[in-house]
Amino acid sequence: QVQLVESGGGFVQPGGSLTLSCAASGSTSSVYAMGWYRQAPGKQREFVATVHNSGIHNYLEAVKGRFTISKDNAKNTIYLQMNSLKPEDTAVYFCFAPVPFPPYDYWGQGTQVTVSS
Repeated sequence: QVQLVESGGGFVQPGGSLTLSCAASGSTSSVYAMGWYRQAPGKQREFVATVHNSGIHNYLEAVKGRFTISKDNAKNTIYLQMNSLKPEDTAVYFCFAPVPFPPYDYWGQGTQVTVSS
């Protein structure tokens, strides 16, 4: 079992910045990546960013150049630095951590990000 706890969401004006955090605990030894999805009301959940144990980073095209994912291995925590935020970024952001055997994705509870003037 893996537990994921997100924090850092809030309200920000367009062009502003927020940093999200996700702390992982439990049976994390087989986790091979961590990352973020987001879901706006009435829309499907979409991939935002991942950092793999290999060090490879992946981003949704719409956030490239604005969002940065990073990991503090000592704390087993990932971060999502979000700059130049747009109203389109408004969503609940969910942390996830996949394990290979059996294939399964663990999810956090979500943290709300609202970008509005």
